[in-house]
Amino acid sequence: MVRRWGSLVALALAGCTAAPAREAAPPFPTIVSLNPCTDAILAEVADPAQLLAISHYSQDPAGSSMDLAKAGRFPATGGSVEEVLALRPDLVIDGNFTPPATRAALAQLGLKLEQVPIAATVPDSVAQVRHIAALAGHPERGEVLVRKIEAALTASKAPANAPVPAIVWQGGGIVAGEGTLITALLAHTGFTNVAAARGLAQASHLPLEDMLAKPPRVILAAGNSHGDEDRLLSHPALAGLKGTTRAPLEPSLLWCGGPTIPKTLARLAEVRRQIR
Repeated sequence: MVRRWGSLVALALAGCTAAPAREAAPPFPTIVSLNPCTDAILAEVADPAQLLAISHYSQDPAGSSMDLAKAGRFPATGGSVEEVLALRPDLVIDGNFTPPATRAALAQLGLKLEQVPIAATVPDSVAQVRHIAALAGHPERGEVLVRKIEAALTASKAPANAPVPAIVWQGGGIVAGEGTLITALLAHTGFTNVAAARGLAQASHLPLEDMLAKPPRVILAAGNSHGDEDRLLSHPALAGLKGTTRAPLEPSLLWCGGPTIPKTLARLAEVRRQIR
């Protein structure tokens, strides 16, 4: 009996022995972003502590696609390999124009580089949001941003009448061409980009004389806040155009997708409502 009791105690003690602890889940990856478009997405989907640095473009009013106050909360880099290496991130995210020497140096140093191309359509941008959110370890936050984009698309749906001819005219007379995200957003909100019909490609130059000779129904003037370039977009001769609406468009709305899309759609829909 004593021997049996001792066996039962041993079994009981064995049952009380703590199970081996599970391995702790790996922390979310630390990231350095070298591109203003990926900066803006990561600021929405990553933890602040994960984002070790963003590109210096995002802290420059002339190059940022995100709120400058928000961008100012993060350190910024000039994109040099030395700066990135000093931060020792788990992941480096850039656009698809990373210099070959930079790519080679990052690979040699064992730093993982993820290149994200420019999104030319809304579906492309949505896919990028999901991809970057997954890289950051927060796919659910990517879905939150996607829902915001989808809601903005619904709210800015084009009216049933014919699209309004428009040109996006940037500083220096540069136009936005076909195959760009802004052209896709124009079409969604009830405009047609007439640059292609004039034989103009992306970043082609449209002189003032040509604009005056054949003005579109809407000129979306995306000039800089300061500088000589704006004098072209606000030239006094443009005031004499009959039947043409000139509407300012923030240049920061032209460059990136992701969280920029709802703001761009809201502005374009606002302009479209003003057209009789």
